[in-house]
Amino acid sequence: MTTSKRLAVRKVEKFEKNITKRGSVPETTVKKGNDYPVGPVLLGFFVFVVIGSSLFQIIRTATSGGMA
Repeated sequence: MTTSKRLAVRKVEKFEKNITKRGSVPETTVKKGNDYPVGPVLLGFFVFVVIGSSLFQIIRTATSGGMA
């Protein structure tokens, strides 16, 4: 057998072995992380801006006597 034939046979065997393993993926390889779509820093900044602006609006409304 030549080198290329041996290499081809080895690749075919590996491919066929993978074919028989299809559908039997272990549960551990499935990603079950608690990843958030945004990072904690960005989330904290967003909360700071929202709460800060609402507090600022409440204070401004209270100091103007309730009249906008």
